Amino acid sequence: MLSPKFSIVLAPTGMIPTKSQTPYVPVSPKEIASDVHRCSQIGITSVHIHARDDSGAPDWRMEKYQEIVYAVKSLVPEILINVSTSGRSWSELEKRADCLALQGDLRPDLASLTLSSLNFLSGPSVNSPDIIYNLARMMLERDITPELEIFDLGMINMANVLQKKGLLPEAIVANLFMGNIAGVQPSPSELGIMVDRLPTGTHWSGAGIGEFRDQAHAITLGAGGSIRVGLEDGIYLDRSKTQLATNELLVERVHQMAGLLDRHLMTSSEFKSEILKK
Repeated sequence: MLSPKFSIVLAPTGMIPTKSQTPYVPVSPKEIASDVHRCSQIGITSVHIHARDDSGAPDWRMEKYQEIVYAVKSLVPEILINVSTSGRSWSELEKRADCLALQGDLRPDLASLTLSSLNFLSGPSVNSPDIIYNLARMMLERDITPELEIFDLGMINMANVLQKKGLLPEAIVANLFMGNIAGVQPSPSELGIMVDRLPTGTHWSGAGIGEFRDQAHAITLGAGGSIRVGLEDGIYLDRSKTQLATNELLVERVHQMAGLLDRHLMTSSEFKSEILKK
């Protein structure tokens, strides 16, 4: 029997979409906060934040994350905050970990942790073992839950290795990405293998890259998983790429799918107490 509750991770910005590609991608703190607020009125659980500088380029600086988190929390104080430690644009540990230094009310609840190097269509994301171990250790020390980013079966093995090394908290949270050129594709059999090999008790969400979004979300919801969605993973609403999406439209579509299965949103406070155990 499916669990009726599921969470939604909103990934509104990412590192790749630009204003020239779509005017709907939020890049400034005000734009990101406004998108999160509108989506929260439809229903989301957490927000995965990537920072951009004043020109719209990816930014790693803690000060920029501070601006964004403050703006988001000012409009949606209860939302769970997930910051990105992505290595897609820079590989240095100091840069990737800078956002983990946020303090007080702005300290993130979660932070992304990609579990191996991988290729995207536009180039590689390099994640060496020592960087992964160090980021996991820093998150553990700062009581920030890693949100494991998993694109293939090897990354699931790395999750189990981290758990055996004592580098993961009791609460394990993961996003399973389907449809990437060098990763698992959105089929029930491939998703089933991934879920079967996750550490026991992992709270997992499914995400689809680009045109594979809806397919990935459908099989994820049918399999009892939660959802990650947003313009970071694809800027079009349709597979033929004729209609640009907004974050609001993407969140609405997830709720429509979930409604067909009588599944209901897990609130931020429910996720914090039931999943993160905080």
